[in-house]
Amino acid sequence: MAGFAAVFYSEPAVLGLLGNVVSAFLLCLQNFAVAQSGLRPRGAEDILAGVHLVLIGGFVQLLAGFLAFRKYDHLGGAAFLTFSALWSSYGATRIVSAAYPSPQNTTLPAGNGSHLLPLGAAQLSASQSAVAGLVAYISISFVLCFCSATVNYIMPFIFGALALALVFEAVALFCQWALVVSGAIELVIVTCGLYGAVALLLKGITQRYVLPGFGHPLFNVLLLGSAQKSSSKAIGEEKKKNTKYAEPMALGNICDTVSPFIFAFYFFGYVKTFCVGAVWISIISSCQLLSSFYSYLRGDAYHTTKFGVHSLYWLVMSWEEFILTAFLGLPRAQESRLGMFGGWFFLATACTLFLMSTHKDTLEMLQNASFVILTTAFIHQIPLPGAQPLLGTACSLCTALSLYATFASLINSIGEKALIPVGAQAVSSSALQTALVALKALLTSTKELPGGTGAAVPDALFYICNGLAAASAIQGGLGDPGRQQLSIPSVLIPGAVGQLYVCRIQAWGGRRFGSVLPFCYAAFWAAWAWLRLAASSFNVVLLCVTLAMELLSICFLLFTLESLPLPFETVVLSIFSILCFYGATASLANCMFGKDLLMMGPPLFTAGSSKKDTQDPPPCVCPQSHCTSGLRTIAELLNTGAVCGVPTDTVYALAASCKHPQAIEKVYRIKDRPQEKPICIFISNLDQLRAAAPPISPLLWEFMENVYPGGIGCIIQKGEWLKKLGVGAGYSRVGTQDSIMIRVPDLTVLVHLIDMTGPLAITSANPSGEVDSTHHDMVISRLGHKLEGVLCDGESDEVVASTVVNCTKIDESGITIVREGCIPAGKVMQIFERVKNRVL
Repeated sequence: MAGFAAVFYSEPAVLGLLGNVVSAFLLCLQNFAVAQSGLRPRGAEDILAGVHLVLIGGFVQLLAGFLAFRKYDHLGGAAFLTFSALWSSYGATRIVSAAYPSPQNTTLPAGNGSHLLPLGAAQLSASQSAVAGLVAYISISFVLCFCSATVNYIMPFIFGALALALVFEAVALFCQWALVVSGAIELVIVTCGLYGAVALLLKGITQRYVLPGFGHPLFNVLLLGSAQKSSSKAIGEEKKKNTKYAEPMALGNICDTVSPFIFAFYFFGYVKTFCVGAVWISIISSCQLLSSFYSYLRGDAYHTTKFGVHSLYWLVMSWEEFILTAFLGLPRAQESRLGMFGGWFFLATACTLFLMSTHKDTLEMLQNASFVILTTAFIHQIPLPGAQPLLGTACSLCTALSLYATFASLINSIGEKALIPVGAQAVSSSALQTALVALKALLTSTKELPGGTGAAVPDALFYICNGLAAASAIQGGLGDPGRQQLSIPSVLIPGAVGQLYVCRIQAWGGRRFGSVLPFCYAAFWAAWAWLRLAASSFNVVLLCVTLAMELLSICFLLFTLESLPLPFETVVLSIFSILCFYGATASLANCMFGKDLLMMGPPLFTAGSSKKDTQDPPPCVCPQSHCTSGLRTIAELLNTGAVCGVPTDTVYALAASCKHPQAIEKVYRIKDRPQEKPICIFISNLDQLRAAAPPISPLLWEFMENVYPGGIGCIIQKGEWLKKLGVGAGYSRVGTQDSIMIRVPDLTVLVHLIDMTGPLAITSANPSGEVDSTHHDMVISRLGHKLEGVLCDGESDEVVASTVVNCTKIDESGITIVREGCIPAGKVMQIFERVKNRVL
């Protein structure tokens, strides 16, 4: 799926809206039936309703969320995955309440982490326990409603109606009169959702907006504020623009809003059992793993690690509380928890995330600080007075910060500017790197050790999962069955589930051997947990971890023979946890900054050096883009009439000088491109176009000012002015007889090249009809034998070509989207409307 362009995914919002429509209609019918008969659904009826909500509201919207993320739809991806979790959780609650209609009373022991709830509190049923999750999703729905108003007219009504429906669904758990109000609001969801689905379906079929409601926002997102100069990107954290996948930060923050809110309800004593809470948190934590996965696809090591750790944390704590309340309920539970040490590794990891966020914005630091407070409060060995209110307060703080972060990340992603303030950096990126280098020097003393092999994005999670499992497996004694049961989730979830997730993303990234190690470790920890409760290395740190795992295998064998010396196992597990903590810290720091800031050790073996020496030479000249000599080489080839492959701000392209018409003809032959398909030209800046003095209206000039440089190409009227631009003899070979597409790329390397050669005739570097080339290796392997040179710049920023806009009649009838590419058509139309309102 990664190879397809975002435009190929049409309109995934149709699926998402229909999922909401069917789910709301099902609840509407059931609510009206209960209001009329006075009998709530029970048994098989409730189970069937729950299954329908899970399958339709859950899985259908899950698919819509996947496709929306791939289509670079920030709001749609976050909203549909959020509502997928909502409907799945609500459906699962129906199933649980039907399976366990009369929950048993459970008295919890007092103390930190195993909290005695108020004895006078009323016992809520399984369905009523869902009120915590519903209230959390109500706040999220209102945020999504407001944010969607900056995109179109229809989504705010749907999301707003969903929020109101959830309000009365929560009230209906205790008061039957609210069922009628909820049913009426759900009819509004059905009506608006059906209209929206039809409108988007017609838009996907006709490639234009047939019905009103989409394409224009209720209000411009830029009205929310001007760009914050203190944002991290403005200060110096610059990254390549990545439009292959939507930004997953909003989804991750949504998950960090829901999970602690449910915990806060529990710690403040509103519910006594955590069965329903564990289900809701498990589902939303799965969405947080998806946000970690999409961060990985965007090459973001920090958020991959952060959201992965948070997901594991919520899963471990929720299932620990579930085991405590559903199966144990023993007065000795707190004594059992005193011998569990997994919380310390969570605290160390939270501190590491806080340290790595010091060069990000203030809001990110505050979120990590609240997570440090929460993990500290959860440590069972710290005797904190009033632990239950403290934990509830810590969870409430996490919820509030995450809710604001959700709003800020959504608005800033939609506007592609820091419109909502998130604070300045506490420490510059260079200062943090200098501190880590100093730490490396301290650890390595005066001896200079060879550098490591470099850290990949998921490496930190690999070490964290192993470290958590090892720290959680440390036992204060072997004769406590309560402790053994409570340690199941803290060993099994990071050790098996977390490792399988790491294995999956390692395989996705093409690291064939890299996926074997986490898979083997997952099997080990799963076997360890199951028995207790019912070889090559890349670097020195990984070698030490592997050796420690071998010692753990010995412990495993000794335990089966009932001859395990407990101190030996404790020492091995402690060493393993320390190694994993260091490996996680070093991997995260090295991957975030792309340098060996903390020592991982050199590779123990090097393979393939002889093979590299005997590789066949490339079929053409292949200089590197970061070298001035490389640019000069390609420029000289182009100026002599050669055809070369060059990087652009979208995908790789074939370039020919407009001064050499025979070179442009050669481009057609190389690609097998039909002669009736025109070729566009690239210029380095808009000032070149002004110097040629084309007959362009003020509206078109203003529109070009707003879209250049970037991934939008404008088709304008052709004329003799092109020769003043430097097109020269290639005038008749570019564009059509009456029009020409001109683009100004947003890539420094290509702009410098154009300055050396003059305007270039450009077309995508792929055989006609095949997928675009997204790496210079693809250009060399497919077309290298036909080219004189390829300028090598690594992986392209996009997987799809530019968006083409017909501006020949901009003053009479506006613009027309000829081809939707990396810039969505809706965004192009928003820019045009803003420009038109300002000029006219």
